[in-house]
Amino acid sequence: MQLDQVRAVVTGGASGLGLAVARHLVAQGGKVALLDVNDEKGEASAQELGGGAFYIRTDVTSEDGVRDALREAKSELGGLNVVVNCAGILGPGRVLGKEGPMPLSTFETTVRVNLVGSFNVAKAAAELMAQSEPGEDGERGVIVNTASVAAYEGQIGQAAYAASKGGIVAMTLPIARELARVGIRVMTIAPGVFHTPMVDGMPQAVYDSLCAQVPYPSRLGKPEEFAETVAFIVRTRYLNGGVIRIDGAIRLAPK
Repeated sequence: MQLDQVRAVVTGGASGLGLAVARHLVAQGGKVALLDVNDEKGEASAQELGGGAFYIRTDVTSEDGVRDALREAKSELGGLNVVVNCAGILGPGRVLGKEGPMPLSTFETTVRVNLVGSFNVAKAAAELMAQSEPGEDGERGVIVNTASVAAYEGQIGQAAYAASKGGIVAMTLPIARELARVGIRVMTIAPGVFHTPMVDGMPQAVYDSLCAQVPYPSRLGKPEEFAETVAFIVRTRYLNGGVIRIDGAIRLAPK
């Protein structure tokens, strides 16, 4: 699929990796609907991107809300052929911390936003994409999910986060196999440590320590590099059912 043909929905699109993806797609001539729960950032980001983007307030854990948002996006975009799931939360906490066991609600909320939310968007998108006219090789759409290297090397305090991202990795192949019959590809990206708004307030010493843990290049990932990986997946039709790590060869230590 050529990027100027993209009609995309990006969850978590108001900031961070999601906004970087939206910027890249719009710059290449695509059109994007930004789905998020931060109205201020969502509207500002859509305004920044110009006529190629617009914002829809969406809670990815709401089945009805996601279904309605994707239908609205498809109507406004004039089609839907790409979905990028970037919405997520960290949900840090030790299983047995100083204050006692982790509240079950912490684990449940993290899994619900990261894993259940990604599935919720993917299945709603698949229904709409399956109704589209097929392109070359019978392709109707591409779904790109965001996992994390924590899916493989979760650190102490990341039990909930790692479980949610591991679930995204695990569901990639079975969903890709199922949707192959209607020409929808499914891929997952597992990013390492990236420079997003979450690290902006980090002390310099902690930031430098993080960079030093990355073998090469010894820095945090750039959101633009994540966006370029999404674009590569969209353009490369033979990529399906797999997970791409983009992490500078980092392997997370226990803590």
